[in-house]
Amino acid sequence: MRSFDYNKFAYKTWDTDILNLIAKIHECKGRQDLYIRQKPIELDRLVEIARVQSTEASNRIEGIVTTSSRMKQLFKEKTMPRNRDEDEIMGYRDVLNTIHGSYEYIPIRSSNIQQLHRDLLKRSGSSFGGNFKNVQNYISETREDGSTVTRLVPVGPSDTPQAVDDLCNAYESAIGNEKVDALILIPAFISDFLCIHPFNDANGRMSRLLTLLLLYQNGYKVGKYISIEKQIEKTKDRYYDALEESDQGWHENTNDSTPFIRYMLQVILACYTEFEERVGMMSETGERNTSYDIVKRYVERKIGMFTGAEAVASCPSLGRSSVLSALKKLTAEGYIIRKGSGRNSYYVRSDDGKNSRELL
Repeated sequence: MRSFDYNKFAYKTWDTDILNLIAKIHECKGRQDLYIRQKPIELDRLVEIARVQSTEASNRIEGIVTTSSRMKQLFKEKTMPRNRDEDEIMGYRDVLNTIHGSYEYIPIRSSNIQQLHRDLLKRSGSSFGGNFKNVQNYISETREDGSTVTRLVPVGPSDTPQAVDDLCNAYESAIGNEKVDALILIPAFISDFLCIHPFNDANGRMSRLLTLLLLYQNGYKVGKYISIEKQIEKTKDRYYDALEESDQGWHENTNDSTPFIRYMLQVILACYTEFEERVGMMSETGERNTSYDIVKRYVERKIGMFTGAEAVASCPSLGRSSVLSALKKLTAEGYIIRKGSGRNSYYVRSDDGKNSRELL
């Protein structure tokens, strides 16, 4: 049976790029609390944006979708879920809220993972929510020609409870010893969790929720303000490739989780970079700056196409109407060009206009 020993990572020689990624994330973590103290009100808006984006992206990776307008209504509790997809989306939101508010009180134990899974699927009425799998599942890959190949046969149902217990104990032991950086341990734990595949359904969504939980518990709170799930969705081909590389020889204890560790470090750093860019825009804007000035500064830094929603998300110190009003003024002035109509509309800077026309 697969064994788990994360303390061995203390004796591993890590590639330079991984050490550099860890060092950069540590630097970002050091600046994190200062930013949070400086702009608490504006950052509250980032929290709301990230909650929606995280829920939407993590479910969309699994093919669970609804429209953007329905998503906003559901989050504002102005409507009720009307199908199973929306029930599962709201279940993700519920667990995300639990992690945001109570991460300090959720030890990494098998029973807690089961309870989070129960809450994730509770709204959908699933009979297996909170219970480990009772049938063998498989990790499969769909190829370009449409054929499906089994990439890994996870732990069997009868061995799953013990495997999850061993996984949690190994993680807690390594974290307690403080000999291995948490940024190494977290993706290693998630990779092993996905190889166990302990539930009949929602293993991917659970892995992303557990990623947030573990990051929060170790002081890395960027996922509260910038959606880690959205960054994973944007790079999901690399996500699956890294997992595939990392699980080869998993049952024989010969696998190397380095590819997935590297991938997740890149995701975390990308989120911190985006966080600091948005906070930087807040810090650069003094009392005399108007909404127009702030949005124009955002546009000046933007290369290529962008939507109104992206501008709103990137200017958290402003309300939606202020951002859209500024975009309208910039369009009238000829500084930016609006393309498309309705939900399909987007903007480009006028000096990028030639490139945007070539795309049409």
